[in-house]
Amino acid sequence: MAESREKRRGLGRGLTALMADVEPARGESPDPAPRPDRKIPIEQIVPNPEQPRRHFTPEQLEELAASIKVKGVIQPLIVRKKPGDDALYEIVAGERRWRAAQMANLHELPVLVREFSDIEVLEVAIIENIQRADLNAIEEAAGYRQLMDRFGHTQEKMAEALGKSRSHIANLLRLLNLPDPVQTMVVNGELSAGHARALITADAPVDLAKKAVANGWSVRDIEKAAKKTMENVFGGPAAPKTKRGAVEKDADTKALEGDLSAALGMSVSVDHKPGGEAGQLVIRYANLDQLDDLCRMLSGS
Repeated sequence: MAESREKRRGLGRGLTALMADVEPARGESPDPAPRPDRKIPIEQIVPNPEQPRRHFTPEQLEELAASIKVKGVIQPLIVRKKPGDDALYEIVAGERRWRAAQMANLHELPVLVREFSDIEVLEVAIIENIQRADLNAIEEAAGYRQLMDRFGHTQEKMAEALGKSRSHIANLLRLLNLPDPVQTMVVNGELSAGHARALITADAPVDLAKKAVANGWSVRDIEKAAKKTMENVFGGPAAPKTKRGAVEKDADTKALEGDLSAALGMSVSVDHKPGGEAGQLVIRYANLDQLDDLCRMLSGS
């Protein structure tokens, strides 16, 4: 019952309410150090296993640890009692500070103790990281996917609550369809999210990604290489040429094309008549095996 209530609640309290006791209100005198509820021994604090951020740069941690040695931890961590173990506290927001504090050999940390449900813990972790621009594109996408898969959130609901456009969330989620080696390049900062998006419909994304990194390609370079590869595979243009004077496709249509292409593993083009409900969807297959796969999917066999 509790889980179903959480699903119906959606993102509920939203960004402002969840972070109100962490960030000073706009227009107030700056107070970067809200009064902590208490200090807790560092060994009683444990990380959140659902933390969307998985990649912590050693250089940044060392820099933060050096600052903590001089100034201490200015911003309290947000924690909750660890489910199933009241002797421990689980980090809701502030794992980077916790890691750096260990490097600085601190024995206790200032905390704000809050009663958060599982869904609120994940929301706050994602919100805090997005606000601080701490998540790379893959981690941000994985966080959105967690909210969708575990709690039934829609892209529209997340976009409204997090102050993001639906197309931004849709484009990030598409990155999770890329092969693991390409996602790792994004996590490591070798490829930007823009580079990765250009690889989604490529015939050989891993090979193109390696070439892009080795040669310092721009997003446009990857798009051209991907298009050339598709032309070689299909024996013609990767997509129908846009007629002169034709209306440019909107972001949602382009996102839909990308989602369908990634799901089918084939090039998909959606042409929707402006102002109407009719249009056409074109699926291009590279070989007869792909055609067989498509027929099986369409027939439900």
